[in-house]
Amino acid sequence: MANLTELNDENFDRIIRQHSLVMVDFWTADCQPCKVIAPILEELAEKNKDEIFVGTVRADQNPKIGHRFGVRGVPTLIIMRNGLETDRILLQIDDITQLIKEYVNEKLRKYLQ
Repeated sequence: MANLTELNDENFDRIIRQHSLVMVDFWTADCQPCKVIAPILEELAEKNKDEIFVGTVRADQNPKIGHRFGVRGVPTLIIMRNGLETDRILLQIDDITQLIKEYVNEKLRKYLQ
């Protein structure tokens, strides 16, 4: 996750306060769905860097943040506005698979027209 800012127990609050709209990705190294969405999040962060800040928290190495937000599974995406949680997305492999299928089908339709 080279293009994403790594957040940890020490820098989380300071960095979050610097941005009005934030998406935080809670992940772990052994999480396969986390690996699937990582490049998608990197692309989203790059394309929307003027609108939204995207950071990552390695949940197993930063338990204080995960506990504070009640993160029970990964990947969990939390959207924050002005430092307050406004939305949460808990992704399962079935959700990711469905999203990928929809994306591929949409791209293929261009060629089938």
